[in-house]
Amino acid sequence: MAGIYIHIPFCKKACHYCDFHFSTSLKFKEEVLTAILKEVGRQQAYLNKEEIETIYFGGGTPSLLNKKELKIILNKIGEVFKLIKTPEITLEANPDDLTLQKLKELKEVGINRLSIGVQSFFDKHLTWMNRAHSAKESKECIINAKSLGFSNLTLDLIYGMPNLSNEEWEENIKQAVDLGVGHISAYNLTMEQNTAYAHYVKKGIYEAPSDEKGAEQFQILIEELKKAGYLQYETSNFAKSNQYSKHNSSYWKGKKYLGIGPSAHSFNGDSRQWNVANNKKYIDAIANNSAQYELEELTNFNKVNEHLLIGLRTIWGCDLSFIEKELFEKTHQAFLKELKVQIADGFVVQKENQLFLTEKGKLFADRVASDLFVEE
Repeated sequence: MAGIYIHIPFCKKACHYCDFHFSTSLKFKEEVLTAILKEVGRQQAYLNKEEIETIYFGGGTPSLLNKKELKIILNKIGEVFKLIKTPEITLEANPDDLTLQKLKELKEVGINRLSIGVQSFFDKHLTWMNRAHSAKESKECIINAKSLGFSNLTLDLIYGMPNLSNEEWEENIKQAVDLGVGHISAYNLTMEQNTAYAHYVKKGIYEAPSDEKGAEQFQILIEELKKAGYLQYETSNFAKSNQYSKHNSSYWKGKKYLGIGPSAHSFNGDSRQWNVANNKKYIDAIANNSAQYELEELTNFNKVNEHLLIGLRTIWGCDLSFIEKELFEKTHQAFLKELKVQIADGFVVQKENQLFLTEKGKLFADRVASDLFVEE
């Protein structure tokens, strides 16, 4: 089975740290939505008739779409693709959009999972990030969502901010747990180029993030959520039993997915493609029936390195049989040599034919994967 991702590239405000593709102008909103519908039809063959088990509205801020717009997109997907009886349908949302009326409309249109961008329960941090919502709105929308029967909720938190103390971080975690959401995603603040945050750091207005603070607060996160009964099933994702994100898990397990909308990525097992990250160019390409994406055919080396980068971050680990099958003998022996070093250094552990990060390794997940990468 496969998944579909829909990128909605519009936001009310530009968060200082965000480098995703979005626009704060709604100038091309109708044209983008029209192009999205047309692209769904154009990509009918991409997933080779596999059933769709997940649909994910990401962005940007998909909660800016109204009930009619969401319904039109979902109906189009249902016309073109075969869906399982009850697919997981996720909508990313900002708390300020999730009024009681909005939540009712989302329920009516078929959204059954909400990913809520809380980020912090302290207003001073939300102001620092240039978020559009308040801490009060975060709590209210989660309480209201649960009262309307949304049982599959996740919220995002950010740690590693220069002005976030360990005590405040522990309070953020506590409030998320106390609200009773079954899934929490937490991300270490990074300073991406061409963001307002990077500009402010360069000007000396903001302080750069500290690797030491990020690592310390990551450890706090792991310990506190473990005590609260959450399983760390991916480096940044924690869930109670049966509350995993099916859509994101499909990425990590190497399942096929189709990305629709400007900047959206797709994967079919043998290649990756990514749409142009420009609303006007995307609209024009779809309207002119020309390619709106770039394509990369994956080599065996690409497939192994992606398996290492993604698999090591999860509870499912990496399949050593897959790696051996994809590699030439000489390259495989070089990989095994480096693997022995990583095991000896305490970063990874082998259990039967699977490879996993240790608790120590989780602090250096990307570096460990990079050290294990194979070269052509």
